[in-house]
Formats: sequence, C-alpha cells, structure tokens
Amino acid sequence: MKKITLLHLLIILGLYAYPQEEKPADRPVRAPFASGMLIDNQTTVIPSVKTLEYAIQHKFSHIDNGFSDLFGLYGPGANIRMALNYVPYKNLQVGYGLSRVNMYSDFSVKYTLLEQTRRNTIPVAVGVFANFAIDGRNKSELGKNYQFTNRFSYFTQLIIGRRFNDFVSVQANASFTHFNLTDIGIDHDKIAIGFNGRVNVSPQSSIMFQYDIPLKIKGITEHREFLNPAKPNIGLGWEIRTSTHAFHIYLSSSDGMIPQYNALYNLNDWTKGDLMFGFSITRLWSF
Repeated sequence: MKKITLLHLLIILGLYAYPQEEKPADRPVRAPFASGMLIDNQTTVIPSVKTLEYAIQHKFSHIDNGFSDLFGLYGPGANIRMALNYVPYKNLQVGYGLSRVNMYSDFSVKYTLLEQTRRNTIPVAVGVFANFAIDGRNKSELGKNYQFTNRFSYFTQLIIGRRFNDFVSVQANASFTHFNLTDIGIDHDKIAIGFNGRVNVSPQSSIMFQYDIPLKIKGITEHREFLNPAKPNIGLGWEIRTSTHAFHIYLSSSDGMIPQYNALYNLNDWTKGDLMFGFSITRLWSF
C-alpha cells in the first residue's frame, strides 16, 4: 500500500513538474474606431501612453438658406473648438478645450475600464468620460445674482462598444448633465442616451452615424410640463484616416461643441431640416 501511495505521489509531482502548454494571452482587438471622437460623441478609444492629441472641431451655420450662403458655409453663427488631450497612463486621457460660443473652457478625463478581446474573453469595451466646463461670457449675461459658480456645468457618461468585425463597430452610451445656471424654462439636470458607430468602406475611410436622445424624466424636471425640451441630435458623416490623423466631415443637427450643451440646449429639429455641416481634425504626436 505504501508503494502504491508513493507511486501515485511521484506521478502527481511529475505531472506538475512537466512543462504545461501555455495558452497565448487573449489580446485586445484592434481599435474599433480611428479616433477618440465620433462627430459629437466620445468613443472608448484612447491613444497609447505619452501621446498628445490636438483636435479642431468646426460647425457652420444652418443649411436651410441653400446656395445663398452655400448651405451655411458662409452663414453666421459658426462655432469652433480647439483642444489638447494627453495620455499620461495606459487607458487614461486628460484634456482641455476652448469653444467660441459662450467661450466654454472644458476640462475632461476619459478612462477605458475594459477592452474587448479577440477571443471574446471580454466581449465589449467599456469606458467612462467626464468633463467640467466654465462659461466664459461676461458676468452680466449670467444672472442678476451673479456668483462665479453660475458658470459651471458638468457631464458624465458611460460608453459601451463592440467591434463586430473588420467593418462594423457600434456603441451605446448613457449620460448625466448638470448646469448650475440655466435659461428660464430649462431644467438644470438632464439624462440622455445615445447610439453611434462606423462602417468601414475602404482601408482609409468609413461612414459614421450618431443619434443622441435627451430623455424627458418627470422625476428630475423642475417644471410641471417640459418647456423648451432639448431635441435629439442626429449626425451622419465620412471619415478619412491615417496612422496619426483622423478627418471627419459630417452633417449634424446640433450646433454645440461640448456634450452637456447638446444634451440641454439643442433646440434644432432635424425633422424640419435644422441641420448644419461640420468637420473635425485630430493629430497625434508620441513623446
């Protein structure tokens, strides 16, 4: 009996001592999007560590005047935003941007919690995005009982996305917006959901789409009925990309540049033709 027990022990030790075949690690899928931005939305994509990103976003005027102002390209009311984003640690990006309308200074942070993997060990990518914006207008435009905190607004968002194959990537998001000061009839808080994605049509170009829906939730409204509720924001665009650049040209129904403004103040109704052309350019540098 002792010999049998000893034999069993030697076999077990031998099995543990014999080199085991190691399975290769389940690596993340290739980036589901070419940029951290998709029209008016964020994606779960964050560049590699020590990458600096410079972004220019521009929206023209409404297209409803037709050829008289070349579909808004020469019309009044254009908006522009310039921003710098940096990646100090893996999957973490911080940034600062400045918009022309209301001179919003926005400070942002984005973190990818999960990356989708190639063998579906993790089937989706999950990211969080938040920003804090300061209204830069003259204080006379910010209420009679002015306080500096009247300038503040906040935005937080959860993003879940999946790259289905080499051609199609989609995302869904849910967000919460808060403004310390709003116009008469506008709530301070807003919850919204959205869907966006892209379809590759060539190695360097894609079709992009987005649809953001501000929700009417009576539990957080401050009025008996919804006055001047924000409208859904729809967008359709074309992307051209290289290893360090992404260029987007699109048609969108929102004229804002920061997400909390679009969630609370977008009164453009795309079903009535309230649309405008826009473009964005991003450039990456590694340090």
